[in-house]
Amino acid sequence: METNSVYKLCLFLGLVWFLGFQLVQCTVTYDRKAIVINGQRRILMSGSIHYPRSTPEMWEDLIQKAKDGGLDVVETYVFWNGHEPTPGNFNFEGRYDLVRFLKTIQKAGLYAHLRIGPYVCAEWNFGGFPVWLKYVPGISFRTDNEPFKRAMQGFTEKIVGLMKSEKLFESQGGPIILSQIENEYGVQSKLFGAAGHNYMTWAAEMAVGLGTGVPWVMCKEEDAPDPVINTCNGFYCDSFSPNKPYKPTIWTEAWSGWFTEFGGPIHQRPVQDLAYAVARFIQNGGSFVNYYMYHGGTNFGRTAGGPFVTTSYDYDAPLDEYGLIRQPKYGHLKELHKAIKMCERALVSADPIITSLGDFQQAHVYTSESGDCAAFLSNHNSKSAARVMFNNMHYNLPPWSISILPDCRNVVFNTAKVGVQTSQMQMLPTNVETLSWETYDEDLTSLDDSSTFTAPGLLEQINVTRDTTDYLWYITSVDIGSSESFLRGGELPTLIVQSTGHAVHIFINGQLSGSAFGTRENRKFTYTGKVNLRAGTNKIALLSVAVGLPNVGGHYEAWNTGILGPVALHGLDQGKWDLSWQKWTYQVGLKGEAMSLVSPNSISSVEWLQASLAAQKQQPLTWHKSFFNAPDGDEPLALDMEGMGKGQIWINGQSIGRYWTAFANGDCNGCSYAGGFRPTKCQTGCGQPTQRYYHVPRSWLKPMQNLLVIFEELGGDPSRISIVKRSVSTVCADVAEFHPTIKNWHIESYGKVEDFHSPKVHLKCNPGQSISSIKFASFGTPFGTCGTYQQGSCHASTSYSVLEKKCIGKQRCAVTISNSNFGDPCPKVLKRLSVEAVCAPTTSTTAQPNWRG
Repeated sequence: METNSVYKLCLFLGLVWFLGFQLVQCTVTYDRKAIVINGQRRILMSGSIHYPRSTPEMWEDLIQKAKDGGLDVVETYVFWNGHEPTPGNFNFEGRYDLVRFLKTIQKAGLYAHLRIGPYVCAEWNFGGFPVWLKYVPGISFRTDNEPFKRAMQGFTEKIVGLMKSEKLFESQGGPIILSQIENEYGVQSKLFGAAGHNYMTWAAEMAVGLGTGVPWVMCKEEDAPDPVINTCNGFYCDSFSPNKPYKPTIWTEAWSGWFTEFGGPIHQRPVQDLAYAVARFIQNGGSFVNYYMYHGGTNFGRTAGGPFVTTSYDYDAPLDEYGLIRQPKYGHLKELHKAIKMCERALVSADPIITSLGDFQQAHVYTSESGDCAAFLSNHNSKSAARVMFNNMHYNLPPWSISILPDCRNVVFNTAKVGVQTSQMQMLPTNVETLSWETYDEDLTSLDDSSTFTAPGLLEQINVTRDTTDYLWYITSVDIGSSESFLRGGELPTLIVQSTGHAVHIFINGQLSGSAFGTRENRKFTYTGKVNLRAGTNKIALLSVAVGLPNVGGHYEAWNTGILGPVALHGLDQGKWDLSWQKWTYQVGLKGEAMSLVSPNSISSVEWLQASLAAQKQQPLTWHKSFFNAPDGDEPLALDMEGMGKGQIWINGQSIGRYWTAFANGDCNGCSYAGGFRPTKCQTGCGQPTQRYYHVPRSWLKPMQNLLVIFEELGGDPSRISIVKRSVSTVCADVAEFHPTIKNWHIESYGKVEDFHSPKVHLKCNPGQSISSIKFASFGTPFGTCGTYQQGSCHASTSYSVLEKKCIGKQRCAVTISNSNFGDPCPKVLKRLSVEAVCAPTTSTTAQPNWRG
């Protein structure tokens, strides 16, 4: 018995050793065609999900949706300033629990691409650098500078060491198959000249020397030395090729949309164009595509950069800011990924044979020795469709589109033909009762001597605040003689304040006199305004406000924020009075911040004022607080801040972020998917607040008595604030009779006659919802887009009844597009089915499990 037990133990230990040995044998290499994982070339689809821009409670769902959408890899930057807020003190908890995030990726069966940087750009505060780095003696950022290189290497080694200790590299059996050092350095390298080249070479050698067992990449760095792979970022990368013929063609950032800035419009990239860009990259030999972003998320707290980047980092990504699926972008890309994967064996085995099919039309054909054949038929004309002949068959190609034929015969996907539904989202009321508010005015009459100091002249803001707060007071006084002309009916004097960024509020004797703001492109600005001074001593208090530190460029150590002058009064009897070099008193932050008014545990002696807000005058620099219970349901939540001005939001002591009801200026006159995309092309929201809704993570809430605190800089009406939930309101679909479908592809049936599988319209509401009504249905020749469909000259009278029978009361339904379903309203005419359905909360009487039709 004892001997048998020892034998079994030895057998078990041997098995463990064998399996462990097998795990350690995981390898990631590359050749000119692709990343090679465990000896296999792979076409890899990837998506960016930044862990601090969502909550840990969201990660599993986001990553599973990425997998369901056809991704193989999740990509993330590593955020230095989040992980090392002060020198040597590290934070890997909560939203910064990088190990938990990577293990969630691994648990889902996906790979990871870890972009350590540690410069990240990413519209993130200070580009991801900790502000304390600016004050390391002798430092110069991102160049051949020993203090900077020492700090950068230290953080990189910290992250790599953590990954190794948790066995997270693929070479250890973990999910990480790629890592990145530096980020988009090419332009800066050229500006720095030899010092830039030396630094880039050092960074590459330092990274490779860490022995991760997986390849390193450098994006937008054409000089990346071997064995580092240089990669492409952009809206299109089909013309990119790596700097050596033995490196694979990798697209580290396929921009799925664009970020927003306060005062600007919302940018949307049509999925037809994004799919076209990806297919064009793949047909030209690309083998790795990463969507930047796949889920953009939220710039919680003061993490947004720019400056003026919004708290929302939605990015028009396939998963929206709240983690909900954005249709048709998510579904159309999922179909694209399926089509590309069908071609994988041919794509990684051969180089394309390119044939002209017309002036703007081409065929890229991949044929492997084992007989695999895949073709991409492209029409690069942005104006006109084309009918082409390929392999003795005719194919119709819409403008600016690519058809994918995994067997060189049957079209399973066309980038311009969207067959999935469009979901229209809506912010709906919750069951939270009207919020009851208390207020506290920031005291401007007295200073807290413990947090102030006086100095001659104007000081740079971040040098004083070290970015611990957005706010810095610049306070001085002027004595006005009683004989001044403006006191006897003359024109008021003018105050001129020049600032290096980003906003300023002017207070004269405790009263708001005016405000001014810069922009992301032009951080410097000048305030000019009349000031109502009185005889005697006048207090001039300038509240300088940072709105996110810049995240792109060079020489971070030299960037300025705040009021550096000149500050001058004009129009006095003596002429100009320059105040720049007189004594200024500085107070870092707000009194409310110092008293922790945002904390549920605060024992501050502040007396909050309870009063009817409707009767109150809207005051600047006011704190508002309210308590609320968590809303019912599980839909994502947001605060509707339409009635407010500018400030910050906290819930239970955690910062939601900055808010600003700045109205969008732009060109919102329609959008065509065809033709080259740029951020100015497809804009929406003009004349509306750039951001009205602010994401409230449900995981931040308690069942009852949640503390909501608002700091309002300009004066707003908190009685108009409400808590709303995000949900699908309507779903639409618009599919033609002969829409390409993967079900019509059978490689073994080549040359045989097969039944044609009619396409289907698929409609799906969110969980907890069902289709309550059919708002529009037409089988025939309808036209328009979701929300504006109209019947054409041909319309089947059965359209509504068929859809209602198949779909009403169900969460999802599928309806075959065929004459047998609807009758034939117009023979020999190509017909389509357009549908708009309303989603509503499911009731027990409408819930039906069967959805296939």
